[in-house]
Amino acid sequence: MQPNHNIRRTFRKEFSDWRVWRSRCLVMAFAVLAGLAVVGFTAVSEFAFEHFSAMAGRWWWSPLLWTPACTAAIVWLTRRYAAGAGGSGIPQVMAALEPVTAPEKQGLFVSLKLSVAKVLLTTWGLLAGLSLGREGPSVQVAAGIMLTARRWLPERSGVSAHGLLVAGGAAGIAAAFNTPLGGVMFAIEELSRTPEQRSSGLLMAAIVLAGLMAVSINGNATYFGWIHATGIDASLIVPGLIVTLASGLAGGLFSRLLLASLSGAPRDWFSRMRASRPVWFAAGCGLAVAVIGVYSGGTVFGSSSDHTRAILAGAEHEPGLFFFLKFIATWFTAWSGVPAGIFAPSLAIGAALGNDIALLLHYPHASTLIALGMVGFLAAATQAPLTSFIIVMEMVDGHAMVLSLMACALVARSVSHVLSPPLYANLAQAQLMRLPQTSSP
Repeated sequence: MQPNHNIRRTFRKEFSDWRVWRSRCLVMAFAVLAGLAVVGFTAVSEFAFEHFSAMAGRWWWSPLLWTPACTAAIVWLTRRYAAGAGGSGIPQVMAALEPVTAPEKQGLFVSLKLSVAKVLLTTWGLLAGLSLGREGPSVQVAAGIMLTARRWLPERSGVSAHGLLVAGGAAGIAAAFNTPLGGVMFAIEELSRTPEQRSSGLLMAAIVLAGLMAVSINGNATYFGWIHATGIDASLIVPGLIVTLASGLAGGLFSRLLLASLSGAPRDWFSRMRASRPVWFAAGCGLAVAVIGVYSGGTVFGSSSDHTRAILAGAEHEPGLFFFLKFIATWFTAWSGVPAGIFAPSLAIGAALGNDIALLLHYPHASTLIALGMVGFLAAATQAPLTSFIIVMEMVDGHAMVLSLMACALVARSVSHVLSPPLYANLAQAQLMRLPQTSSP
């Protein structure tokens, strides 16, 4: 009789308490809002970049004036009105999840106000033509929306602020990339530090639901289209290994460069200039991006998704040129201090690296090396190999590359780890410096 008694008690606990279902419905409702917000963010940012592209196409010299002026204005507004909105957004969410961050101080890193500011300022960055992505910012945007649900949840709901932040941050990745599974893996790999057994199923459902909002509106589309991988046989071993090692080295160097640039330590003249005159420094970075963009024919502006699609379609380009220019332009964009993500630019850099190696080796299946370059560079730059693997796997037509992509992500991350400490974890520690310092007695 004991099993029947437990079943009845569990049934009553699950379905008779309206407060439990109120909490669940609230979390699901805010997950829908977070997913829709990211979808809207995607639409408005793409609209903004289309206007920039039209302006640059009509007057080739216009970015030389427009981009540095906008970059300076964005940094000024960010520092004056929304200091927590600068940079990627992922370090802010990770900082809010740290145990040293009291609940009343989480608003310094994640809030509804910062979510709105992040959308507006990142969109302006794309309107300025800066080399950035919206996926990292989407993490902070969605986390701010999910955290807002806290004020309506009952005290004994079992859903903590920590859980809402994890679900919101992961929902941002899920909706931005149209990959709900990628969002779940991002929560496990980067955000979740202390699993919450009572609400883990509810929070995972919220992540998936937010991702499905993007899929239902945008369709099963990806940032760079489908990658038709071919030639998955023994002939891939040598070129695949070369791409894996090269992307690991390049991604590790990129991560180390970003940490050295964004750490805030006045090690050199540029860092001291960035600290003392941040707006003028941002204008200089914007001018550098504009010069690089004009020289590249506009290919490095924005996320470079059009150029990457052209590479996948077999368009010829000079090996090494786009890879180097996109690498430098993305670094200058992040260094300027504007709200900017690196996920999409990293995928574009990795795709160019894979294609360059295919051209240099005369390898006939360039799309396969492009996929490996994308997952390798992203895994090395972010040191999140499983998330990178799933995001790129969703773009590949067929499952023949699953093991190759996973191996590439893990090896590239290992190579990067030798060159650089984890990017987001260290940037999160830098964010914690913004917490008010308590005076010792």
